[in-house]
Amino acid sequence: MEQAKTVRYQRLKLIMIFIVFTAPMATAWGMVKWGFGIPAQHTAHGEVAITAPNLYEWPLVNVPEGSKDVWTLAFECAVDCEQRKDELWRLHRALGREAPRLQRLRIGGSYETLPGEQANQWQESPAWRNESVIWLLDPMGMPALAFNEQANASDILDDIRHLFKVNHH
Repeated sequence: MEQAKTVRYQRLKLIMIFIVFTAPMATAWGMVKWGFGIPAQHTAHGEVAITAPNLYEWPLVNVPEGSKDVWTLAFECAVDCEQRKDELWRLHRALGREAPRLQRLRIGGSYETLPGEQANQWQESPAWRNESVIWLLDPMGMPALAFNEQANASDILDDIRHLFKVNHH
């Protein structure tokens, strides 16, 4: 009788060890196969494949001011200039304490600037130019994202916040 209890106990231990080691594999397989339990990941609202070169190679009248840890939101003021200018200024203000990490570069339009904005002009029109695109450039001047005219300011803000979070200084 005592030996039967010991055998049963040993089998139960073996089954429990088997469950402990196979449960994570079964869970992982289920996550891959059926997609349950996978955390929502952030996807960029802007286009990642960008044809524009480094900001410091752009054919602009004035060389843009660069600064360590400062991203640039560059846009051309050709289509709905005043509305876009105002919308991007509000977006910049919505960054709150992170606002100093972003500068806005407006190409075209009047030389009157809003706070945090630099005005510039094209020396010549580059082949990759697109009047309706808003570019987000990293502190080194490399294009990170491009947003078309349908892009929501809140989506642009969301992407900027995400990039600031993953590229913390």
